[in-house]
Amino acid sequence: MQYRTDLAIENQELLDEARQRAVGYIKKQKQIDEDICVTEIIINSEEGARAFNKAQGNYITIEVEGILEQKDNIKERAAHALAHELKKMIPFNYYLKALVVGLGNEKVTPDSLGPHTIDKVKITAHLFDMFGADGDWEMANVSGFNPSVTGVTGMETADLIEKIVSLTKPDVVIIVDSLAARNMERMSTTIQLCDTGIEPGAGMGNRRKPISEATLGCKVVSVGVPTVIDSRTLIMEAAENIDSWDEAAAEKYMERKELDMIVTSTDIDEIIKDFSDIIANAINITLHPGIYS
Repeated sequence: MQYRTDLAIENQELLDEARQRAVGYIKKQKQIDEDICVTEIIINSEEGARAFNKAQGNYITIEVEGILEQKDNIKERAAHALAHELKKMIPFNYYLKALVVGLGNEKVTPDSLGPHTIDKVKITAHLFDMFGADGDWEMANVSGFNPSVTGVTGMETADLIEKIVSLTKPDVVIIVDSLAARNMERMSTTIQLCDTGIEPGAGMGNRRKPISEATLGCKVVSVGVPTVIDSRTLIMEAAENIDSWDEAAAEKYMERKELDMIVTSTDIDEIIKDFSDIIANAINITLHPGIYS
């Protein structure tokens, strides 16, 4: 069965589970503290890209324990860990201009991570216009945009972002979006950061026009959190340890019953709030080093 997931680390786990030797990638892992682990997967060849079914580039996964339990300063520690990785992809300079885009539908909770995050990012572009400043050593020139979704606007999200990019002319576009995972536990523990752009809806089999450096003409960095899981993936994952489990028969049964649903966690409201806080804080630290630390 083909599991649906947007996470590079889960694709790497699937490769390991199948005992396949995937050449063309490098994996680095470091433990920040007892609660935070950072894993970097660098896909550096076409062979690696085929194995992961992802574009060549850098994929960083930050796994954080204790967010829902509100462990000591866990959200602040997670934000600083994410900011540390973001700064590697987006070095600050006097002239830095950034566009932060929140993908998703604010009215659908599992898909509202992007809009909620943008609401908490410090937007400064109007200040630069007001004072006629070409740059600043304390903060970047930052614009924000919530494009909603094609089902609401009737327009392709990538096309809307292209138009905004042509108006704001940023050095970098930061995309924040909800992702799909194959493991329910990742919904409350995982953040993925990558420099290859994003294909909205890819994890759910509803691929839209890609948003990347090739389509926008500037660097694109995406930040995402798993908020949904495909019901088939959940059932198959849960049943893997059952003796005499017949995967082929189960797959046929689910197809016959049209069991093709997307599910989320019962505490998704809290997950969205906590992770939007973490991501917005990390973006603010990265783009406004003279104000946030």
